[in-house]
Amino acid sequence: MNSSNITALGGGVYEIDTLLAGHSGITAAYLILADRPCLIEPGTAGSAPVVQRALSELGVGADDLASVVVTHIHLDHAGGVGDIAALYPQAEIVVHEKGARHLADPSRLMRSARMVWGDALDTLFGELKPTDSARIRAVEDTGVVDLGGGRRLESHYSPGHAKHHVGLVDSGTGDLYVGDAAGIYIPETADVRPATPPPDFDLDTALASLGRFRDLGPQRLLFAHYGPVTEVEATLERSAEELRVWVDAVRDARDRGLELDHAVAAVVERTKDRYAINSADLDPELAAKYDVLNSPANNVAGIMHALDRHA
Repeated sequence: MNSSNITALGGGVYEIDTLLAGHSGITAAYLILADRPCLIEPGTAGSAPVVQRALSELGVGADDLASVVVTHIHLDHAGGVGDIAALYPQAEIVVHEKGARHLADPSRLMRSARMVWGDALDTLFGELKPTDSARIRAVEDTGVVDLGGGRRLESHYSPGHAKHHVGLVDSGTGDLYVGDAAGIYIPETADVRPATPPPDFDLDTALASLGRFRDLGPQRLLFAHYGPVTEVEATLERSAEELRVWVDAVRDARDRGLELDHAVAAVVERTKDRYAINSADLDPELAAKYDVLNSPANNVAGIMHALDRHA
């Protein structure tokens, strides 16, 4: 392996930095190099060539990839599914049933994404291309992907961040691919920040999913944003704590009648000391990098939407 964007994690698992919009360390794809190779979280359409190069370097050719699995269909995770499906014609595409139709016909998903991201959509993500529905396998509350040699990847429905979200457990390693259900992990500072975008975020549902993850007893958490974490219990507890803190802060701002931009400012002020990434002696560019996908404004908007829904 020569590429700086491939990291061996043991157990035949490789982290691939998808170099989202040219940024390193924001979004990871993972390859399980089992008897039946499996790609988890292919990333964006713009990242498809990056991922293809990495797979080629790891010895996975066009007809070798057996499956592509996404934790959910947000474009930073699944925007490249159509491109990757075309490049690897033997691969089965696995997604939760609530997301399957959007991979077959992405038009509605792309319209709503453009409303959120505007012109930045093209730079950040590119266009999610349709996948032949015959190649898509929809899983329900649980599902199994055969990795060969008795090894399995088990999916567990975990809504709260998104209604089409699943966590994935590798029977060979005990790894749990958490998608965005446990928030954003920042390896440089070991911070855990919530990911609560509109329109699906729901606190109680998200906390129940974190409880489900804990009950699965994983050995390691693999974050799409970003990387492996071995402090499983503490990280899941921190994730739940951050969700509660942010929802309390947004509820307070909402009760004070603050408009969204003022609410964002109030929440940022209230939470800033919780994260080492905001430390004065760290490069502010680091914080700015993670704000590309996980902006406070997007999180506050998602929580506001949830509070309005339950009002």
